[in-house]
Amino acid sequence: MKRLVVPILAGLVLGAIVHLIGVLIMPYVAERDAYARLSGVGQVNAIALIEDPRTLATALPASDPAFVTAVCLYDLTEGPLKVRTPTTEDYTSISFYTRYGLPFYAINDRSAGRTVIELDLMNARQKAAMPEDEEVTVADRLVVESPSQQGIVVIRGMARERGARDEVKAAIASASCTPAP
Repeated sequence: MKRLVVPILAGLVLGAIVHLIGVLIMPYVAERDAYARLSGVGQVNAIALIEDPRTLATALPASDPAFVTAVCLYDLTEGPLKVRTPTTEDYTSISFYTRYGLPFYAINDRSAGRTVIELDLMNARQKAAMPEDEEVTVADRLVVESPSQQGIVVIRGMARERGARDEVKAAIASASCTPAP
């Protein structure tokens, strides 16, 4: 009996390690990752409003139907981006994800404290190249550093009532995700 305990424990430990590695590597080897699914919705460095609920369910599973959603697939190889969206009456959020769907930054209208949320999205090299301007403070300019060259920006606005959905849709549709000047 004692001779079987060591091989069984070794098998269980090895199985757990293989399972853990498989789960952790899956986002990097999956062919239909979030970026690939959303590439059919819009172009790179441009806002695409997702109006069809079926498209939204396919691209972003488990999305709340009370929200109007827009996405921007970004590529920072040409330079930083300026992400800008007006806030809605109920709730507005901007979330940033890497190409593989890992979240790295999020902000909402309450924490921004503004009627228009403006952010500069850039990689570490672009951020390091920014001139140090003493007159521009963190409160004046929100800079988001992306850990990857490509990724996804998701903008959501909540429509609490059906009558407000068109107004929220217009606000989210007016968002922009354009190269910074």
